[in-house]
Parts: sequence; structure tokens; C-alpha cells
Amino acid sequence: METIQGSMERADILLEALPYIRRFYNKTIVIKYGGHAMVDQDLKDKFARDVVMMKYIGINPVVVHGGGPQIGSFLKKLGKESKFVQGMRVTDEETMNIVEMVLVGMVNKEIVGLINRHGGKAVGLSGKDGNLIEAEKYYLNDEKAKNTPSEIIDIGLVGKVKAVNAELIVSLAQNSFIPVIAPTGMGENGETYNINADVVAGEVAAALKAEKLLLLTDVAGVLDGRKNLIHTMTNQDALKLIDDKTVEGGMFPKVKCCLKALRGGVKKAHIIDGRLKHAILLEVFTDQGIGTEIIL
Repeated sequence: METIQGSMERADILLEALPYIRRFYNKTIVIKYGGHAMVDQDLKDKFARDVVMMKYIGINPVVVHGGGPQIGSFLKKLGKESKFVQGMRVTDEETMNIVEMVLVGMVNKEIVGLINRHGGKAVGLSGKDGNLIEAEKYYLNDEKAKNTPSEIIDIGLVGKVKAVNAELIVSLAQNSFIPVIAPTGMGENGETYNINADVVAGEVAAALKAEKLLLLTDVAGVLDGRKNLIHTMTNQDALKLIDDKTVEGGMFPKVKCCLKALRGGVKKAHIIDGRLKHAILLEVFTDQGIGTEIIL
């Protein structure tokens, strides 16, 4: 049985959250859901409950999810090798069919089911639904040497976001639904494109002029040259860290995505550790927060 002291500590936690609940009431928060948080069953359940809680206290969460490991696992079962160039999955037509099946038909529906099981009203979407994500083909550039033209690399049905039609998301949110978006888009000729989930989350957040963009990762956040966590950094700080190669590898596109979202009208972006239980609540509703906050 809980002691009076324990109950008082719980009350203190709720009171600490009150100013943030008031500040973010009726505001939109876009969450990119990926990494270990999508694999560990306990973390999956807690993520779903946290999203439902946000909705019940008056915040409009919008979830954009990844699914790279799940796609890779399914391809392996079918005996099809995963090929990557500069970290991007080479996506031929057969692979795209599998990507769409896994992202839209399996991963998306699992997340929707979890949220609904915990009392939410989630609706799964792909880029094709309501022309939600208009996309175009994405080409990689490979610079062989300085002062020489870069080589254009075709990696198949990999796309970039051309436009986000936010009306559908807004309509769902206003009617108490939680949109859960798979990172696929539709080209002008009806072709389906596989799009990086971080990029989709950033573009969706910008289109919605979201209060916050949260990117869940498998690291503590952005680290400085001494491998210490950077709690807050500005646009200029981020550009400097990119220029001196402190921010590189998998963190580079995440930081770039956050900067683009901020320039598109998002108030704040956060790169947080999705391996922590209740990561999104800790970031949004506590004084200390977790991870790295990026502002203009």
C-alpha cells in the first residue's frame, strides 16, 4: 500500500507538469517514433499509453513512424538482400512493394492497435491517403573529387517530400483522433515512394506549424566533442557542430531535419532517447527534460 509520503511525491510530479499542460493545451506535437522504442514490448506499451495521455489532457499528438529493422527482417525471410548507399535503402519495385506492405500493412496497424487498446482513437495513414504526402524522386550525389561534377546516383523508388496536405491531419485531430503516419509518399503518376521517416516527421511538423517535433532515437541526444550531452543548442550552434564534423553519421540527417522544421515554423525540436521509459512525457512535462532541445 502506498504511503502518504509516496502519494505526496506523486502530487508534486503532477503539479510540476501543470504549467506544461497549460502551455501545450490544444497544441500539436509531432513525434517520430523509431529505434528501440519500436522493438521492446514494454517500451511499445508505455509509448502508446503516453500518447493517449497527451491526447486526454488536450494535446494533439501526431505520430510518424519508421520501420527499417522490420523491413530488413522481412526481406531476409524472403531471401532478398538489403542494399544501402550512403545509408539509404536501394528500393526497386519489388522492394517497394514489400516496404509498403511492412510499413503500412503491418507496422502502422500494430501501432494503431496499441494506442487504441490503451484507450485512444488512432487512425493509420499512408502518404496515399487523402493525397497526404506528395513526393518526388530523390537522387543521391556522390562527389568523387573537389572541383569535379558530382555523380548522380539513382537508388530507385526513394522519394523526398514535395508537399504535405495537412487538412486531413488537422481534421482528424479536431475530431479526437490520433493520426499515425507511415513514411511513404505518392508521386504525380501514382507511384509509391519510400521516404526517410525523420524527413517525413519534420515536413509534417512544419506543415502543421507544430509546437514541438520530437525525434526518438537510440542515443541520449546530440553529443559535443567530449561526448557530453548538449541540452540546448541554437541553429548557429548546430551548423557549427555540423561544419566541424562533431555532428555526423546518423545524427547528421536528424539535426538537419530539425533545423528545416524550425525554419518551416515549428517552435522547438528535440532529439531524445527513446530507450527511456516515458521519454516523451519526460521531455514535454518536466523542468529538466531529456535529450537535446534545438531552437532558432
